[in-house]
Amino acid sequence: MKKLEEENLKLKNEIEELKNKISIEIERNRRNDKMLFQQSRMASMGEMIGNIAHQWRQPLMELSSITMELQAKLEIFGKISNQEILEAINKSNDITKYMSQTIDDFRNFFAKDKKRVQFKITEQISSAINIINSSLKQHNIKLEIIVMKNSFITGFKNEYSQVIINILSNAKDELVNRDIKEPKITLRIAEKDNNSVVEIEDNAGGVGIEPIQKIFEPFYTKNKVNGTGVGLFMSKLIIENNMNGRLFVKNGEKGAKFIIVVPKSLDN
Repeated sequence: MKKLEEENLKLKNEIEELKNKISIEIERNRRNDKMLFQQSRMASMGEMIGNIAHQWRQPLMELSSITMELQAKLEIFGKISNQEILEAINKSNDITKYMSQTIDDFRNFFAKDKKRVQFKITEQISSAINIINSSLKQHNIKLEIIVMKNSFITGFKNEYSQVIINILSNAKDELVNRDIKEPKITLRIAEKDNNSVVEIEDNAGGVGIEPIQKIFEPFYTKNKVNGTGVGLFMSKLIIENNMNGRLFVKNGEKGAKFIIVVPKSLDN
């Protein structure tokens, strides 16, 4: 009897020790996930600053050309008509409104989502494209958008935009690094089996690793200049953990194809 009690006590102590180890590992994993998320956030902020520079460069040049034109007319003709001044003011106002909208887009992108909301797929994709479009244009990358079905989904909309930007940025980097002639990204929006399906495909030649899903592992940065290796990892976490969806990749005819599958909102 005494031996049985000793065995029970020993087993109880081992169970408690195992519980403590599990708790420690859970806490360690939680801290690691938090660190990865923060690193992804900082990397995104760095990319966003670069995108702001691209986004503002053209309108700043347009503002400069407007003032230079007015200055040239004053120096050559000695006067400017009221009509010309009004036209210059109107053009300048349009440009500054565009730049102000850019600030709102970036601020909304970094705003922390408080709760899940219902949103239309194209709205967040448009927001993402507004942020990265200037960078694509700088590298002469054509972006083709095909909308077959525009669904409502429920989730954290800013995080969804972040996923779109991460995938587009990854495609842009591959197209630039591989010096692809006539670079192109095709974005398709559709529905299948009561899910929203977004496909993002490039013509950069595809993912050359096996197994291909390894690209979603944290800190995987093969052949990517200045990459942190957390963008695609965090994108998969956002879609699969926060939105009950799936994110996977496969090689298409000319390049990589990322597929985002998220359940449609039940009331639509």
